[in-house]
Amino acid sequence: MRTDDFRPSSNVEDDREVSASRGGMPGGKGGLGIGTIIVVTLISWYFGIDPSVLLNGAQILLGGGPPSEQTSPAPPVTAGTPNDPTGRFVALVLGDVEDRWTEIFAASGRTYHPPKLRLFAGSEPTPCAFARSAMGPFYCPRDQRIYLDTSFFEDMQRKFGACSDASACRFSEAYVIAHEVGHHVQDELGILPRVMQEQQAASSRADANALQVRVELQADCFAGVWANRSQQKHKFIDPGDLDEALQTASAIGDDRLQKEMQGYVVPDSFTHGSSEQRKRWFLNGFNSGSVSNCNTLSANKL
Repeated sequence: MRTDDFRPSSNVEDDREVSASRGGMPGGKGGLGIGTIIVVTLISWYFGIDPSVLLNGAQILLGGGPPSEQTSPAPPVTAGTPNDPTGRFVALVLGDVEDRWTEIFAASGRTYHPPKLRLFAGSEPTPCAFARSAMGPFYCPRDQRIYLDTSFFEDMQRKFGACSDASACRFSEAYVIAHEVGHHVQDELGILPRVMQEQQAASSRADANALQVRVELQADCFAGVWANRSQQKHKFIDPGDLDEALQTASAIGDDRLQKEMQGYVVPDSFTHGSSEQRKRWFLNGFNSGSVSNCNTLSANKL
C-alpha cells in the first residue's frame, strides 16, 4: 500500500505519551476487572462502536447489573499531524478517508463533518467507556471520536495472524481506520441514533445483537467504498493488499473468534458478523464504490 498521494489529516489527537504515563484504571463496585475485559474483547475483537454496549452484556452474563465504570470527557489534546511513522501513517489514511467522504457527501448536496481520531497508549477516559488497549479501536458517538491504541496493529499480526507481516498489514490497518470512520458516517447520516433506539426497544439480547451486526457490516462496506474511491484516484493498492484485508476481515469474524476462544459458535451472540459476511460486505463496497450497495439494515439476507 502506498500513501504518497494521501493528504495527512490535522484531526489526529495524540495523547500517547500522557496516557502511557497515566496508568491505573477506574474501579469501583460493580466494575469489570481487566481479565473480564480481555476475555470479552478477544471474543468480539471490539473493532466497533461504544464498548459499553458489550460491557453491559458481559456484566449481565456475570450476574451483575450495569457496569459502574466511570466515564468522562476525553482530556483536552491539541489536534494535528503526528511526526512519528505510525502516527503519520494514521494521519495519512485518515486524511484520505476524510477527502473521499467529503466528495461523496458533496455529490448528494450534504456537508461531511470529519471526526477526531484520538491516539492513546494503555488507557484513556472517554464519554463512552474507559478505553483500554485490550478493547481495540472503537468509535464513540457521544463525542464523535475514534479511539485507537496503535498497539492494536501489532496484535493484528502477532496474536491473531490477520496479515502475514508488518508491511503487508498496512492496508489491513487502513481498513481498520476506514471501518471506524464508517461508524462516524453512519452517525452523520442519522443511522446510528436510529439503530440505538431500536436496540433499546429490542425484546431480547439476540435481537439487539442482530442489529449490531448489521451496523458493523455496513461499516465494513463503507470501508470498501473508501478503498474503491481512493484506488480510482491514487492507484494506491499494491498486489496482495486486498487479499490481506480480506484475511483480516476473516480473522475478526465472530464465528472464527468464538470457535478459537471457546470451541463452539453461538450465532445469537454475534455482534460483528461472521468471517464470510465481513469479507462479502467489504467487497460489496469495494467492487461498487457505492453507498447504496451498503444498505445492510434492509437487506433480507446478510
